[in-house]
Amino acid sequence: MDISSQSAAELGRGIAAGEIDPVDLTEAYLDRMANHPDAARIYSAVTAERARAEAVAARDRAKAGLRLSLLDGVPVSWKDLFDSAGTATESGSALLEGRVPDHDAQVLVNATALGSVCLGKTHMSELAFSGLGVNPITATPPCVNDAGAAPGGSSSGAAASVAFGLAPAAVGSDTGGSVRIPAAWNDLVGLKTTSGRVSLEGTVPLCLKFDTVGPITRTVEDAALMLALIEGQAKPADLRGATLDGARFANLVTLAQDDLAPEVAGAHAAALEKLRAAGATIVDLEVPELAEAMALSGVLYTTEAYGLWKPVIEAAPEKMFPEILARFRAGADHSGVDYVAAWAKLDLCRQAWDAAVAGFDAVLTPTAPILPPNIARLETDHEYYVRANLLALRNTRIGNLMGLSGLSLPTGVPSCGLQLLGVPDGEEALLRIGVAAEAALA
Repeated sequence: MDISSQSAAELGRGIAAGEIDPVDLTEAYLDRMANHPDAARIYSAVTAERARAEAVAARDRAKAGLRLSLLDGVPVSWKDLFDSAGTATESGSALLEGRVPDHDAQVLVNATALGSVCLGKTHMSELAFSGLGVNPITATPPCVNDAGAAPGGSSSGAAASVAFGLAPAAVGSDTGGSVRIPAAWNDLVGLKTTSGRVSLEGTVPLCLKFDTVGPITRTVEDAALMLALIEGQAKPADLRGATLDGARFANLVTLAQDDLAPEVAGAHAAALEKLRAAGATIVDLEVPELAEAMALSGVLYTTEAYGLWKPVIEAAPEKMFPEILARFRAGADHSGVDYVAAWAKLDLCRQAWDAAVAGFDAVLTPTAPILPPNIARLETDHEYYVRANLLALRNTRIGNLMGLSGLSLPTGVPSCGLQLLGVPDGEEALLRIGVAAEAALA
């Protein structure tokens, strides 16, 4: 069975039509995983027994005409910070080695209830605190476009599982860009959901005020289906009839287009022209308050992350990759007064943002300003690591700081994504405009 190029939706429709047996489909993926040379760098655990049992149940429902959703019987990979009963969930960290939860995370419960098949858990950046995806402690997954380059993080294995044909769809998390960066660098679709929309119950946290759950997929249609799946909704966003005719986009100039790699700048300009040719109006936009918001990142992220993890980290700091340890410990440099003041300032910046972008269907930026950096250098050159990590996450972090929904689409240029930022809780509208943009960019 040739499954490597089929979308999750196509597989689901094949099951519905009786052309694909969920058991055969699952076995095909398990076989690919068993024989792929990089599978151990992508999956931290393979849940073969669970997958086979869920596939049998899906086959029985399909034969009885009782399918639970379009993705009933379709395999999915899960980032190693979503609890899965009886399977290690270690969040890419030696600090959590041997942690085996008794219950599934709520998003996994929801997906299972709608018939998805759990293939296993994917590697990730240590405790989800990097946008690069480099993890010398457990494993660094490959990048589909460059064997020596970082895959993007922190949902690195999630993206690799889809990009290398070892899962039709994956579930990751995004705190500062951790779904969108690996999606962009591996030429996939990544959906960042609005903070608070999707349950975090049973998810190993990084920064609870910014943590979000979202899918990495081949297509926007798959992203819509996966959003419904993890929310426990059988009916996804309606994407029929979506068009760019009359759409209004803001091309964000403030910060988002500074220091772009030449390939990224070229890909972004070409993408905008394709959107215009499909009927969209695009207006350059400056939001001066955004610079102040971005400057608050160090206080907001590191303080909460270190506040949550300090006792665990300081009990065994030698178990951590030094670059990740340093990021966490930076949280000790800020006081509670600093943290409260930063949130007060951020709320004002969000108000300014909302006023500036009113009337646009989405705000456009390159997903990442840079191409995937070299893994070996990231592991040995501190200054290179710090600069690459900050640059990689700069544009995506805008969406997290402003509390937005966000979508990364492949532009057709390897490892260059186009980011669309929507309004809070506006995922359905963003997905509709996204599927039209996807068609224009193809």
